[in-house]
Amino acid sequence: MDNTLAKGKATSGMSDRASDIVLIAICILILVIVAYPLFYVLIASVSNPYDVYAGKTFLFPSQFTLAGYKAVFADSSIFTGYLNSIKYTVIGTAFSVAMIYLTAYPLSIANLPGRKFFSLFFIVTMYFSGGLIPTYLVVKNTGLINNMWALFLPGGVAVGNMIIARNFFEHSIPKEMIEAAQIDGASQWTVFLKVIIPLSRSIMAVMVVFSMVAYWNDWFTAMIYLPGPEKAPLPLVLRNVLIKSSTSASQASTISGGYAELNKITELIKFASIIVAAAPMLIIYPFVQKYFEKGFMAGAVKG
Repeated sequence: MDNTLAKGKATSGMSDRASDIVLIAICILILVIVAYPLFYVLIASVSNPYDVYAGKTFLFPSQFTLAGYKAVFADSSIFTGYLNSIKYTVIGTAFSVAMIYLTAYPLSIANLPGRKFFSLFFIVTMYFSGGLIPTYLVVKNTGLINNMWALFLPGGVAVGNMIIARNFFEHSIPKEMIEAAQIDGASQWTVFLKVIIPLSRSIMAVMVVFSMVAYWNDWFTAMIYLPGPEKAPLPLVLRNVLIKSSTSASQASTISGGYAELNKITELIKFASIIVAAAPMLIIYPFVQKYFEKGFMAGAVKG
């Protein structure tokens, strides 16, 4: 009997160990698939573009050069773009998260009058919109052209994020705590400010990350509503830098090496621009990762 149990435990132990090995191998494979493209762009940004296209930079740079980064940062508007992007991202994230909370929490209350109607109202906007021209006319008629609030107000509520937050409020915050606060005389605003917000920091981290990435990468909205170069965010500035470096006869004549050298610098700028734009988000994410994972799982749709 003891021998049988011992064999069973040994078999179970080996099985667990084998499962761990398989899971680790799968995780490593997924990590490589996800991380390698960014790593490849990083080494390509400091390599000779012709060696990149020849397949000589699989793991290590070839003919190391910082010409791409020098060309990117040679444009003084880069620093203005960084400051603009930081400002738009901070203000836009705060505004977006506030709007998500102000819509998600009321919709999480089961006895809210008209709850189904308002939920449907928001969901419809995920699939149907007026389009670019009607939206532009609305923004223009409200006097928001060349105003940074044109980046925030038209899409103030991210409906997908709002649904995630609503599910979190419904399933992850104990209703007993809300009822206890109400019995003690707390109003809905008091419950929201002193119970809901402190207990929802994890989902707030998810909303912050989603909003930050969206506003940081948004260049099209700024191109439409902010025509002045002094208000352009970083992605739009990098786009303009790349356009300036495109091949033309006048540019090629001013550069030693002509078209070949200009084409080389243009390719380096493409790779360097990706790294310059992605670096801030990559630096920030590790600090909110644990809250992001916890909040995302808690806010997931439950069956």
